[in-house]
Amino acid sequence: MRIMITGHMGYIGSIMTSMFRKLGHEIIGLDYGLFEECKFGYPPPSVHSIIKDIRDVEPSDLKGFDAVVHLAALSNDPLSDLNPDITYDINHKASVRLAKLAKKVGIRRFIFSSSCSVYGEASSEMLTEESDTHPITPYANSKLLAEKEISALADLNFSPTFLRSATAYGVSPQLRFDLVLNNLVAWAYTSGVVLLKSDGLAWRPIVHIEDISRAFITILDAPQEIVHNQIFNVGITEENYQIRELADIVRDTVPGSKIEFEKGSGPDRRSYQVDFSKLARMLPQLKPRWNARSGARQLYDAYKRFGLASNEFEGPKYRRVEHLKELIRSNRLDATYRWKKTN
Repeated sequence: MRIMITGHMGYIGSIMTSMFRKLGHEIIGLDYGLFEECKFGYPPPSVHSIIKDIRDVEPSDLKGFDAVVHLAALSNDPLSDLNPDITYDINHKASVRLAKLAKKVGIRRFIFSSSCSVYGEASSEMLTEESDTHPITPYANSKLLAEKEISALADLNFSPTFLRSATAYGVSPQLRFDLVLNNLVAWAYTSGVVLLKSDGLAWRPIVHIEDISRAFITILDAPQEIVHNQIFNVGITEENYQIRELADIVRDTVPGSKIEFEKGSGPDRRSYQVDFSKLARMLPQLKPRWNARSGARQLYDAYKRFGLASNEFEGPKYRRVEHLKELIRSNRLDATYRWKKTN
């Protein structure tokens, strides 16, 4: 297939692009490069790229593709809180516009990267794709709004699918440290302390970025009628953890580390447990390969191999919201998150 991956230069996109290419697909990336400098360890894959803001995509950019995999977004809660209006412009409005343009030029398959964060503040029950959603951040709400409006575009010639991924973890050439397992292992490796910034009682499902990528690949390989206009939670039901449980796993992984709570740490309203059985039932060929313990080990080994200092992972290079703030402070990015023209 000839596939456009938006956000291909990002944390998940750089891994997913490589995995699609290894299967023989022709990949063209579309990315604005906001986080291009957030490199870790080894270089990301080199692919033909369209460097463009997702808000500025034109029909000519999309012609000739069999599918669009739409990852591009302001992709976490703190980043979305920085400027909610722009979050909605990019994650919601630009995503719907992209889907409409894809449909207009005749692209049949459209895979939208959503998030389990749409479930938000939830009860103790296991949440399925049919459960009520309670998004509590601009990021989560923007994803849910995009889902609903893109779903309304579905017809015989345009087939969207929506993948609500659990909280991601794992090593990437565009690494992020604002994700729970990545962050806990980084604290343990650099300081010997598994630092919890909440009371650790919140529930969170987690999934490795390679297993997220496998889900997208499997969706595109599946017959259209099976996945047409469907929502799938992406993860493993057994991989729902309280944050304290993840801290225990990290302590066991990083020699000599101990668990501590940040002063003033309290409850995290974002707490939910998710049922992933629909994906396993409808696409049994999809076989996840990672769990929290193997993922923590992968992260620890990578931090040792490439070297990691506390001032790096807590600084602007690897924390998306801090990186964006730094680009604005240094006058490289304007207030709408567009690159400033240089003379």
